[in-house]
Amino acid sequence: MVLPMFKARNKPFVLVFWSRDPDGSQHNTGDSLNQIMPGINGPTSMAGIRNADNNLAQLRKALDELGLAASTNIIISADHGFSTISKESKTSPSAKVSYDDTPKDFLPMGFLALDLAKALDLPLFDPNDKNAKVEGNKHPKAGNGVLGKDPEKPDLVVATNGGSDLVYLPSKDKKLAAKTIKALLEQDYVSGLFVDDQLGRFPGTLPLSSLNLRGKSATPTPSIVVNFRSYASDCGEAPTNCSVQVADTVLRQGQGMHGSFSRGDTMNFMAAIGPDFKAGYVSLIPVSNADVGMTAAQLMGLRGAHNGGLIGRVMSEALPNGIVPFKGVEKSKMSENGLQTVLNLQRVGSQRYFDAAGFPGRTLGLEPDAGKQKTAGK
Repeated sequence: MVLPMFKARNKPFVLVFWSRDPDGSQHNTGDSLNQIMPGINGPTSMAGIRNADNNLAQLRKALDELGLAASTNIIISADHGFSTISKESKTSPSAKVSYDDTPKDFLPMGFLALDLAKALDLPLFDPNDKNAKVEGNKHPKAGNGVLGKDPEKPDLVVATNGGSDLVYLPSKDKKLAAKTIKALLEQDYVSGLFVDDQLGRFPGTLPLSSLNLRGKSATPTPSIVVNFRSYASDCGEAPTNCSVQVADTVLRQGQGMHGSFSRGDTMNFMAAIGPDFKAGYVSLIPVSNADVGMTAAQLMGLRGAHNGGLIGRVMSEALPNGIVPFKGVEKSKMSENGLQTVLNLQRVGSQRYFDAAGFPGRTLGLEPDAGKQKTAGK
């Protein structure tokens, strides 16, 4: 219905088609509940991918039948990769407690809030349950937690985010930050910590500014971003297709999640075809969703006022004349127990792209010898 209308108007057009698959299928797959294999590579996920492919094929067929294919550029982009969820830890105190809804020895929903409450000896309350106190063999309903004697004035807040969690210190207490970081560095499910620049530098961590997470947002700035461990399973595919990550989520082991700094999450799919793009060209230069809009605007000759600095760039490498990225590594000082947050990044023009981050050997795409090119702050 829409494409024939655009043809009849005989004017340039932009059509955005958002597909729930394969995201929905990979999140909710039940092919291997409580098991890593096949995880997000099972038949449910594959059916979701086929569904997305079939929908795209129908759109391309309609363009062809309407005589629009030769004059239409198509850009396909996934907003993130995917990983199979792991709920396993050998160090977590919360994994040693029995819960009604969690398999034995598995991490419960809200494991980070539970473990920090124990390590810091602070009461834990559930903001998703009218600030009810979390005690005994209970866990926060949605994983989020407020820690402190008064839930209305917490010392620390944990917000779940799947493959990573966000920790907030409302009082900006540097001593509490140091204790929190020490507790986090003792857990095997942690792989990389990023700390608000205003709290100072801590061994084993990098500043939020290294990720461009210091800005002018109206929402609170996290005090600590906690990246969770990731690795590749033996699924028989490329490592990034076999990505597994610890995740703080209501979803179960064997289902799908994203949000970590695993290369399986950051190396997602993008393709473009049309009269203004190179044919048969494969590029390893990084791009982001913000770049899609900038590229489409240039192709259509649109010039609008920029709102802020996070505007993306034109994907000139896919157009006539290419561009070469700069690759770099930032690394923190070593913590007392020998852990070091390392960040692999690329830069194209003024735009920075982050490939992988965490503790070498605990993040997929970050090998144990990573981080020799550049030290953070130098």
